[in-house]
Amino acid sequence: MARSKKTRKGGENGPKFAPRVKKTDRKVVDGKKSETGRKSGSRHNEALLKQASGSGTAIAKDARHGSKKPVALSLPASITEPLVVKPKQPKITDEQKLLKLEEDPRLNQLLDQLEEGRDLSDADQKWLDIQLDKIEQLMQRLGLTEDDEVPAPSPKKKLTDDELLNRFESGADLLKDYQKQD
Repeated sequence: MARSKKTRKGGENGPKFAPRVKKTDRKVVDGKKSETGRKSGSRHNEALLKQASGSGTAIAKDARHGSKKPVALSLPASITEPLVVKPKQPKITDEQKLLKLEEDPRLNQLLDQLEEGRDLSDADQKWLDIQLDKIEQLMQRLGLTEDDEVPAPSPKKKLTDDELLNRFESGADLLKDYQKQD
C-alpha cells in the first residue's frame, strides 16, 4: 500500500472558507478603524479646546481636572499636641471592692426598705439581687463566710459480688425503672 500524504483541505465535510479576493478588489474597511470619542490629551490642552469652540466664551470646565484648592502639607496644631494619657490606677483588691459595695448608699437604702417591710419595684429588686450576689461572691473568695455546709451524704456501702448478683437476678431494678416510666 502506497503512502498518501494528508491534505490541508477538509474535503466535502470541512469548513467552507470565503473565496480569495485580490488586494485590488478588497475594500478599505479592513484598514484602520475610524476614531471615536475624544482625542488623547484633550483634557490637558485647554488652549486647543478654546480654539475648537470658536470664541473664548465661557467653556464648561472639564470635571476631570479636580480641585485647584491648595492642600496644606503641615499637620494642624491640635493633632501635633501630645495626647494626655491617663495614668492607670492600680487594680482594686477584693477587700476594697467589698467595702465599696457595702458602703453604697442605694444598697443601704433598699435594704432598709426591705427591713421595714416595703415592697420594691422590679428594677430595684433585680439591682439589689445582683449587688448581694456580688457581695456574696467576694466574701466567699476572701473566706469571710461561715458556710453552713450540709454534711455530705455518706457513700453507699459497697455490696459484695454475691449481693449484686442476687439483686440482678431478682430484677428489682427493672421494676423500679418500669414504675418511674409511668
